[in-house]
Amino acid sequence: MTRLSPLYEPQSGVLTVQYEPNEQTALLENPPRFTWIPAQLEQDRYVLQISSTDAFAQADTLTIQPIPYNLYTPDQALEPGTYFWRYALLEEGGSQTAWSQVRRFEVPPHLPETPLPSRERRYAEATAKHPRLWLQSAEIAAFRSQLAVDPAYCGFDVFYDKSVKPWIDRELVAEPQPYPGNKRVANLWRQMYMDTQEVLYAIRHLAVAGTLMEDDALLDRAKTWLLHVCSWDVNGTTCRDYNDEASFRMAGAIAWGYDWLHAVLSEDERALVRRVLLARTRQIAQHVIEHSKIHHVPFDSHAVRSLSSVLVPSCIALLEEEPEVREWLDYTLEYYACLYSPWGGPDGGWAEGPMYWTTGMAFVTEAMNLLKKYTNIDFYKRPFFTKTGDFPLYAFSPDTLRASFGDQSTLGDPVSLKTGFNIRQFAGVTGNGLYQWYFERARETDTDSEMKFYNYGWWDFRFDEMVYRHDYPQVEAVEPTDANIESVKWFRDIGWVAFHSQMADPERHIMLLTKSSKYGSVSHSHGDQNGFLLHAYGEPLAIESGYYVAFNSTMHMNWRRQTRSTNNILIDGHGQYAEKNKVLNMAANGFVEIAEQRKGYGYSRSNATAAYLENVPYLERYVRELYFFGTYVVVVDHIDLSQAGSVDWLFQTLYEMKLNGQNFKVQGRKADMDGRFVYCSSGDLELTQHQGFADVDPAEIEGLPPHRHLKATTKPARSHRIATLLVPIKHGEPKYVSYFMDDQGFDAHIYFTEDGVTNKIEVPKAY
Repeated sequence: MTRLSPLYEPQSGVLTVQYEPNEQTALLENPPRFTWIPAQLEQDRYVLQISSTDAFAQADTLTIQPIPYNLYTPDQALEPGTYFWRYALLEEGGSQTAWSQVRRFEVPPHLPETPLPSRERRYAEATAKHPRLWLQSAEIAAFRSQLAVDPAYCGFDVFYDKSVKPWIDRELVAEPQPYPGNKRVANLWRQMYMDTQEVLYAIRHLAVAGTLMEDDALLDRAKTWLLHVCSWDVNGTTCRDYNDEASFRMAGAIAWGYDWLHAVLSEDERALVRRVLLARTRQIAQHVIEHSKIHHVPFDSHAVRSLSSVLVPSCIALLEEEPEVREWLDYTLEYYACLYSPWGGPDGGWAEGPMYWTTGMAFVTEAMNLLKKYTNIDFYKRPFFTKTGDFPLYAFSPDTLRASFGDQSTLGDPVSLKTGFNIRQFAGVTGNGLYQWYFERARETDTDSEMKFYNYGWWDFRFDEMVYRHDYPQVEAVEPTDANIESVKWFRDIGWVAFHSQMADPERHIMLLTKSSKYGSVSHSHGDQNGFLLHAYGEPLAIESGYYVAFNSTMHMNWRRQTRSTNNILIDGHGQYAEKNKVLNMAANGFVEIAEQRKGYGYSRSNATAAYLENVPYLERYVRELYFFGTYVVVVDHIDLSQAGSVDWLFQTLYEMKLNGQNFKVQGRKADMDGRFVYCSSGDLELTQHQGFADVDPAEIEGLPPHRHLKATTKPARSHRIATLLVPIKHGEPKYVSYFMDDQGFDAHIYFTEDGVTNKIEVPKAY
């Protein structure tokens, strides 16, 4: 018998894909998705076996080969039951290594069936005709017929007036110049991607409108724009390595231009555009697959997004015309089918926060729509996509300001209208009327942000509107009520918990949000495990302080990412790890132990011990409990140390606070908040407040209002127990919540009373 060479099976880490499925895997879709750590660094291909017995008898075993990457989604669902799987590395000459460890998994009945067609047949329904992006060639005549009857069909009249006409006579955008000394400058970086976004608007909108209207003048102008930007240096200022955001937009613009102008380009012009588009797409594909390797380590925000913004439209436009692109498109589909999304799971959460959900979903839904139209592959059936509309609904409610975690380019502005457009897409997919309500509310509140960089530099609402109205039905809005929303919403996949009271009424709505996440401070997340935010009666009361100046600015790195900008604790002045080491970022994590609605109140308990250990190795335990009584909140903190230390209890707000003994009061424009430290095991805390942002370049925040920061400092002790009462008060409706304490025995029993209703909280004493 031939002896097989050994297989290298590396141990998985916090940043890598995992060996799944296994005995602990709770499958949520059928077939399961198979992932493993690569057996070698490059040119790895595999054989996979799935069997109903661990003996892998031939009659009971499905064998698949060759598999080009360390992930696989079968092309058919499995019957419910117990299965085993293993893989081996294929070697040159047709041999293979020894088999991997055998892993067992269970397929329960009644799971959604979401197979991925095999590489051999996944493009069987794709056409060779152009255009292929959005409207297929067969649909164009029908659209024209509708326009002849109704010039406002699908909002085309508004699209033409606002998104096509401006580019007819507009001077061509010049190729961006290099940074001074080739050192990135934030405002020039942003201007580059704004310029290239305008290129996308000009080419796509003129080409689409010219084709639908059979208008030669529009088509000629679109071609002029397209050939102009194809003269730019593909390795210059708009290449991936110099400004990836600009490169994404350039590839997208050229893809749409090549596809929709194909009929009016000469053979020489097609060859030129195809060559440029292929080169720009290759830059992205090589980075994603060979350098970033998101099939090994999936936590690269820009690389994952570039699948949607570049590889999907570019590869569809070039499929069967350039040999390389089929492999890139296959890779993209296999990633979407198996690993997407690395930032969340079946609850639909997005660990990077709602604005990066907005960005990610804007591009991935566009990509999925293009793929569905062109290949008939429907990724919306995957569990993540059926639920992800819940994330903005609960964690980024449409009437709130500054009430969510993570990097946020719209910080301080109303909830982004694009977030609303995204969630409407999921209303169209799922029929969920709550999502349509969100869209309509966001459209009412965000009325003047269209030209701000985070909208104008990223998407065009008129084009989005036209595409959606053509492709999806109008869903009737359903207002949230106690009967159709969850008062305590736990996103287990990312460790966020949202509490709500009267969500539908912006003047009465109270929202409490907390997080303690396995993602720690990686990517666009911050050092804010166990932090909380409070928005009440139209007022942001407890916020993450600071501004979104730019990624990697001093405001971003020295303030926004750091624990001192959050409603959290410092231990002897130290916060959670939030620097640039991704391994330590992921290790600086937390987790929600429990979150549930109880009789009369919502409750969560979260553990952020690991988040502090890099900076506070003597921390033994940090647990925070939140009690949400609908109109007031109680925060209970448990900190245990192996040596005596002091705790700074931090609170951030927009407004100056009044401090009095153990009390602090926020006075807002629509509502106030009464904060009281009702119990501290180490004695009274010392309360101080300050404004401003330490270690931030003053030039970055010139003209921006300072925020206020409360620091309540304990006396040194090895254990601390702190109970804090937070009472939002709507202007014109004075109230208070009274309290008293019975501290005999081993627990402090604290009683809170509002309008004759009393609730009790038990706080174990620290010994």
